[in-house]
Amino acid sequence: MLNFSISELCYSDIAKKYGIKNIPSISECDNLLNLIFYVLQPLRDKLGKPIIINSGYRCKALNCKVGGVANSQHLLGQAADIRVNGCNVNTLIDFIKTSGIEYDQLINEGSWVHISYNKNFNRKENLKYINGKYFKV
Repeated sequence: MLNFSISELCYSDIAKKYGIKNIPSISECDNLLNLIFYVLQPLRDKLGKPIIINSGYRCKALNCKVGGVANSQHLLGQAADIRVNGCNVNTLIDFIKTSGIEYDQLINEGSWVHISYNKNFNRKENLKYINGKYFKV
């Protein structure tokens, strides 16, 4: 059973507020499905707890509106910003790193974890966002 959907990964209160149509292409949908099947669902199954999606796919207009970087993997449908109730960010990151789940990037964004998946090109890169800059950890 899947606990995630493409529509959930495309939903945005900001897009709704500003009338932005946040609709992924076929390629972006394929990337979202990879993110669900290879990262989010296995993580949900291993955690045994619901994962809250703060942000998933972002079209260019939405990415600009939320202040996302120009080369964000959100634009490609390869990333999600997640959190888990009752689990702090550092604990969640440590769990992911030792879970055996394949990922491209894990970024500690402070209040949530950015996780991405790039089929066949995963770097297992770990970063922390501090004062507008990314640092390797």
